[in-house]
Amino acid sequence: MQSEYILNGKSLISSGIPSKWSLFNKPIVHFFLIAIAGFLVYSNTFNAPFQFDDIDNIIENYNLRDLTNFWPPSGSRWFGFLTFALNYHFGGLNVTGYHIVNLIVHIINALLVYWLVILSFKALQSIPAVIARGQSPRSNPVKSRNSDTEIATPSARNDKYIAFFSALLFASHPIQTQAVTYIVQRFTSLATMFYLLSLAGYIRSRLSTLPTTRYTLYAVSLFSAILAMKTKEISFTLPIIIVLYEFMFFEGKFKKRLLYLIPLLLIMFIIPLSLIGTDKPIGAAIGEIRETVQETAEIPRWSYLFTQFRVIVTYIRLLFLPINQNLDYDYPLYHSFFNPEVFLSFLFLLTIFSFAAYLLYTTRYPLPASRLIAFGIFWFFITLSVESSIIPIRDVIFEHRLYLPVVGIIIVFVSATFYILQAMIQNPKRSVSACCLLLATAVIVLSISTYQRNIVWQNEVTLWEDAATKSPEKARVYYNLGKIYSAKGWDDKAIENYQLATRIKPDYIEAHNNLGNAYNKKGWIDKAIEHYQIAILLGPDFIEAHNNIGNAYAAKGWIDKAIEHYWLALRLKPNFIEAHNNLGLAYERKGLLEEAIKEYQTALIINPEFKTARENLNRLLRIKGK
Repeated sequence: MQSEYILNGKSLISSGIPSKWSLFNKPIVHFFLIAIAGFLVYSNTFNAPFQFDDIDNIIENYNLRDLTNFWPPSGSRWFGFLTFALNYHFGGLNVTGYHIVNLIVHIINALLVYWLVILSFKALQSIPAVIARGQSPRSNPVKSRNSDTEIATPSARNDKYIAFFSALLFASHPIQTQAVTYIVQRFTSLATMFYLLSLAGYIRSRLSTLPTTRYTLYAVSLFSAILAMKTKEISFTLPIIIVLYEFMFFEGKFKKRLLYLIPLLLIMFIIPLSLIGTDKPIGAAIGEIRETVQETAEIPRWSYLFTQFRVIVTYIRLLFLPINQNLDYDYPLYHSFFNPEVFLSFLFLLTIFSFAAYLLYTTRYPLPASRLIAFGIFWFFITLSVESSIIPIRDVIFEHRLYLPVVGIIIVFVSATFYILQAMIQNPKRSVSACCLLLATAVIVLSISTYQRNIVWQNEVTLWEDAATKSPEKARVYYNLGKIYSAKGWDDKAIENYQLATRIKPDYIEAHNNLGNAYNKKGWIDKAIEHYQIAILLGPDFIEAHNNIGNAYAAKGWIDKAIEHYWLALRLKPNFIEAHNNLGLAYERKGLLEEAIKEYQTALIINPEFKTARENLNRLLRIKGK
């Protein structure tokens, strides 16, 4: 059944969809095509290895080994970690299972984008065609170019096409690869899923006329909002987005609307309470909030903000021209608002934001869909605000931070494409065909780019060599390449890259430590000790360096010095299983067999799967048995 928009008592149908596309107009066909598109562009990622932060958050996160660690719920990213624990429970560290879950979440998100657009057009039907402030809905009809029939917005069929292409672009855009293929960024995609589900549930509940349905959907919205807040901190803006949507798309008495919104606004407290805990006095809590909202003290807040003006412009460029994508950008910090690049970026962003306000309030644009375009622009800026404002984060730019904000820009782009081409092409059938052809071409081009970008993610070497090509002056790129080469046994290449990292950044503690490891593997113990000592001098609490220098001292026969550093490492990190195992070996060499057994057993209590400690314990028990 086709919906119609009424203005001045007339039925307004501006679509003109070719009849031969009737099957293509069915939502079930759209859902199928969206899912297929998502699967195809990520079909080459299922064996992509764990990368970068995956190591700390998944492989070496022993809390994931036991599901009982996740009840009762605690921590700011509880639900995200729970899904990783479930992955481990059913498939261990088989990377394919993690990628399958990530892709399923991504496809669900694309379908939720589709639903969000459809619901938004339904919400628009309750708004008068002329929405300018203080203007009667009948006072300013908009004439079509080729007739006297007034038009307000596309018919339901066009709504479905706008929803379809919005979802397709979301599923196929290469900027999404980092949030989908990079396993640990499930935090981002999963939070986005609950974010979209909460908003869609809220809209659907507001549109429902049945009390039972309305309350059920509202409960779904609240529950989804809670899960979003317990998945990633980007969800903090969700209540703000819902408030904005309520006042842009719905009408009603203020007090009644406030009753809908207050529970959602209260949910915002989940994130700060999860970060600081609920058992702290107010003074301590305020101090901890101040520390929590500044991940690094190395970047002043204002410098971070000025840099973000440039970063957001880069994000916009990546959305419309996704070339030279990079896992690890070497992005400069800007310390002055009056730097020409910063100031011009600010003016550019201000122009976009002002245009959204102009669309919302001016009398020149009476189409209800102008609200959807304005909302999409506001969405982009609001959802970016957690990571692109005055809260300093060590990495000023990451592509996965666009995963949620891109929803707004895609809706703006697709909606604007339909309205502009319909205004330019008088024939309704031709205008719709032109829109579909243009957007389908964009989807195909972006899909190819996504597939090609995912090839880079298929192994660690290609990913980090790509990053080194694009960020040749960034120390971390060479550090990670060194780790990869070392793991493959390419010690000379590892040493070369660690040396590059320490040359670019002389105080790079981890690079000095790993350079020591590489020298150690080559048998150059004295050079290894030299770099371990530098690492400890730069970071006295760096536990790996204490453990490693202990190994080097043990190799030279200096057992007491080795034991001293193993103890220092364990004082800093009592569950450091490698240090327990190495301390056991040192005790063995001193003839302290009972102490050695105790250290091996401690390591196995922490991680029962630690094979080295198991072998050492069994060997020592056999010796004692003799």
